[in-house]
Amino acid sequence: MSERPAVYLRTLHLERFGRFHDTVVGPFGPALNIVFGPNEAGKTTIASFVGGVLFGWEEARGNRNTYKPEGAERAGSLLFEVARPGTGETPETYTLSRQRNADGLQGDEWLVEDIDKDTYRTMFSLNSDELRSLRNTTDTTAKLLTAGSGTGSSPAHALAHVNERLAAFTSRAASAEQSIPQLLARRNELRTKQQAASDAADALRAQDRELHELEPERAAMAQRVEEANRVIEALTTAKSAVASLDAERDKLTMDIERLRATADEAAAELSDHERSIGRRLSRLTASDERALRDRLETLAARQSRQAHAVETARSNYTSSVAVYEALQETADEAADRRREHSKRRIQVAFCVVIPAVLFLLGVPLFIEGRDRGSLSYMAIGLLLSVFAGLMAVGGFAMLFRPDKEEGARKARFDDARWVMVQDTKKLEACEAEEEQLSARVAQALAEEGLAEAQGSVRQARAILDEAREVRQAMALCRQRQQAAASRRTEAERRLEEVVAERRSVMERAGLPAEGDVSLVEEELERRCRQRVGLIETLESMNQRAGELAAVLAQAETDRDFDCLKIEVQEVATRLEEARADFARLLLAKRMLEAAIATWESKRQPEVYARASRLLSLMTDGHWTEVSLTREGALQVADALGRIRQTVHLSLGTCQQLYLALRIALLECADNVGRSIPILADDILVNFDEHRRLGAARALVELAEQRQVIVFTCHEDTARALKRAAKQASRAATIINL
Repeated sequence: MSERPAVYLRTLHLERFGRFHDTVVGPFGPALNIVFGPNEAGKTTIASFVGGVLFGWEEARGNRNTYKPEGAERAGSLLFEVARPGTGETPETYTLSRQRNADGLQGDEWLVEDIDKDTYRTMFSLNSDELRSLRNTTDTTAKLLTAGSGTGSSPAHALAHVNERLAAFTSRAASAEQSIPQLLARRNELRTKQQAASDAADALRAQDRELHELEPERAAMAQRVEEANRVIEALTTAKSAVASLDAERDKLTMDIERLRATADEAAAELSDHERSIGRRLSRLTASDERALRDRLETLAARQSRQAHAVETARSNYTSSVAVYEALQETADEAADRRREHSKRRIQVAFCVVIPAVLFLLGVPLFIEGRDRGSLSYMAIGLLLSVFAGLMAVGGFAMLFRPDKEEGARKARFDDARWVMVQDTKKLEACEAEEEQLSARVAQALAEEGLAEAQGSVRQARAILDEAREVRQAMALCRQRQQAAASRRTEAERRLEEVVAERRSVMERAGLPAEGDVSLVEEELERRCRQRVGLIETLESMNQRAGELAAVLAQAETDRDFDCLKIEVQEVATRLEEARADFARLLLAKRMLEAAIATWESKRQPEVYARASRLLSLMTDGHWTEVSLTREGALQVADALGRIRQTVHLSLGTCQQLYLALRIALLECADNVGRSIPILADDILVNFDEHRRLGAARALVELAEQRQVIVFTCHEDTARALKRAAKQASRAATIINL
């Protein structure tokens, strides 16, 4: 068994076909493929599409569906691929496409050079209707022989047709126009008449011979003049084209230099701008600038807070110093001592003098009252004495009690000095922090490339604003540079095209590629001089031809001789053609007889042996042999040896028979349609479960040699095919529509 073809159908692209528009079906595998879908999913449409691409779209005749979309032409393509399993290499692909039938098949046409349309429809495009139609076909043997031989018509039919043609060539009947004996007799008769009129036409023949000999020379000369005109026209066009291309080349050269200078100038400006603001600021992006400005705002806020703290500390310090100095200015020690002494004298007088006076008054009254026995005086005297004692005690207590005003004044003075010391320390700390913050800000600005700001956030903002303007200017410079570079590249590309086009123009004109316009002008002038000479020679020939034609025109009244001569030539030509056709037909007859004999002796037994095995496989051994009668009719034998004609078979068995014959032919005729897939559209619909499985096994066997694509809407059929493939350890590609 031969190996499976290396090339197989990979995908279908239905650009416009039926209801499909820009649809890709696939990918298909190189062996068995099952296209499963419900009714009206497009299975038959896809099968018709493959045949349409390969052999032309069907013409709209009658009520048949030709799948032509409304308002559009059918179009699509088939993608074929080389099967190289396990190599890991990228497979080669080939394409066949068709638009209109008038345009023909486009792409790698060698894929279909080993198959014709009739063979494809008979053997490669299978459906249940085709299998059923073959039941009543009496020419089955011829069909199978035609498909197996890879010819466009049956060799048996061709042999019969050749025999009919040979009989017509040898017939002696007067009505046989192609009969060789009749043509020989007519030629001899005409030659006799021609010889009688030949003497009178000798002179005319000589002049006619001269005229005929002159005609090729005139034609050659006219062709040379025409060629000279063409060359002159080409040189004129080349002259104009070279002048135009030279002008464009010079302009492009100047443009390239100008654009190069513009790009260099933009690059220099870009470098100057970058140096003016520094590399870091020049490459600052918008997001980086926003982040930097945010950091500057943070630093500014911290400086503002620190400055506010310093200002507050300085204000507090100034206030505390003012309070302390005010307390110092208002303090007078001499006045305080005088006030203290005066206060002491008052206290001494209060605690000594007044109590002594009261005591001196009270004691005498007490004594006098005791002497008088007067209780009133005694009570008054006693009270005065007691009150004097109390006043003395209170006075001494007041005398030795601390001075609260003095303590308060001293406390205020001490507090003012303590506050002043605290405010001084706080001011010094805030100023130190301010200096540290200024140093950190200066360092941060320096790290960000803003050392020029010298620690000033405001100055840093101004520098950023200037840097933004410089970056914008740099962006413009880059745009100018890029635009100049792009235009220069385009100009250089166009310059190369102009140089190549100029070289091509010069080469087409037959001149050196590096030549200038003056060289073209010299060649044009030379060609013009040459054309003048050719025209003069042609006019001389035309004059001679006119003279000869005038002489021969006088002899045109002798129509009999001309008609006789023409008739002799016509019969002679027909006779030569008949002899050549007769020889070809004899050769074709021998070749057809040899081909039929070779087929019947070698290929036909192999085909029917394989068909017998496949039919037995499909019918589970019920029908075991397929053969031909002497009359060329098909017959089958069952397991018991009983022979039946095809007309006595059931529909399913008949379809299985013709399916087995087709598969056997396809397996034997490995030189026919090597790259074309077998399309089977629901061909197992009339088979029962067991025979369906047998037919599926036969299709799997065929898929080992050829790519097989089965279209079905029946799940039982799909299961049977997958089961058969699994039993044979073969891969089956499933495509759901």
